[in-house]
Amino acid sequence: MSVFRMGEAEREVALVRELAALTERHRQACPPYRRILDAIGAEPPYARLADLPWLPVRLFKTHELRSVREDQVFRVLTSSGTTGQRPSRVYLDREAAAAQPRMLAATLREVLGERRLPMLVVDTRSVVRDPTLSARGAGVLGMMNFGRDHTFVLDEQGRVDAEAVKGFLARHGGGRFLVFGFTFMVWQHLLGLGADLSQGVLVHSGGWKRLAEQAVGNAEFRGRLAAECGLTRVHNFYGMVEQIGTIFLEGPDGDGLYCPDFADVVIRDPETWQEAPTGEPGLIEVVSTLPTSYPGHVLLTEDLGVVRGVDDGCWPGKRFEVLGRLPRAEARGCSDTMGRA
Repeated sequence: MSVFRMGEAEREVALVRELAALTERHRQACPPYRRILDAIGAEPPYARLADLPWLPVRLFKTHELRSVREDQVFRVLTSSGTTGQRPSRVYLDREAAAAQPRMLAATLREVLGERRLPMLVVDTRSVVRDPTLSARGAGVLGMMNFGRDHTFVLDEQGRVDAEAVKGFLARHGGGRFLVFGFTFMVWQHLLGLGADLSQGVLVHSGGWKRLAEQAVGNAEFRGRLAAECGLTRVHNFYGMVEQIGTIFLEGPDGDGLYCPDFADVVIRDPETWQEAPTGEPGLIEVVSTLPTSYPGHVLLTEDLGVVRGVDDGCWPGKRFEVLGRLPRAEARGCSDTMGRA
């Protein structure tokens, strides 16, 4: 069943109910979170998503925030923070750890279908062999779960392996296949390859900072890929380790990012902290029902964004765009840390 079904009004009613219950669950189970809520006077009832109390995402770098006992922690995830910066720490019990890949798969199924597709990875195999596993490596490894016959576009020295690509297309180029890579690396290595990727579905994320420095926007990115590689099924996504398993996926038309039914965004005016109207930029707040083992269900990010429309696109709900990082916010990794991967 699709996770892009609910219109915004229906979604808000459902999410407010679930997230309010989750807020109280975390209040009871996580003493630091309870102290924060008490300090800001957060109390139900909450009428709208924008009324729910949020945490700044940076708090997960400085505080241990978990709503399960220490002996129930099954996995601790860390973010990709820049050199010298403390990474975020996210605590998952078995239930939360199982829900994350299940809901990620349900979201990606919308564009990939039910079956694993042959997969072309715009990276080098060494990125997933590093025992310390960089953020980029973890991202590649996670996406490899959705593909088969994994073929890497780059060799061990980071150079394009044209023969590997040619062999992959000889085996799979006549049917649908998955292409995955971080945005900057896709731009750098797929263009000029001279390969027919017209049957591919590209899923990409991260690395926009380096493209912005070259004045490359989403429209040009998609246009060049279509013209030079035949890639027309292109889906960017936005997500973060602090809400692992939740991604906001670009629609088929490239007209914005959409929220799955179990998540949403609120754009907040950085001066008043009130919800900004459609078309007005502000800080992105992400909400999701997946963080059950830690209070990460309502998070204010350090990213700027804008809602472009509501219930007016190829999928229902809010249609939004990420505009970049808040000035002076810590830059964070993935393909922007390519040299350190």
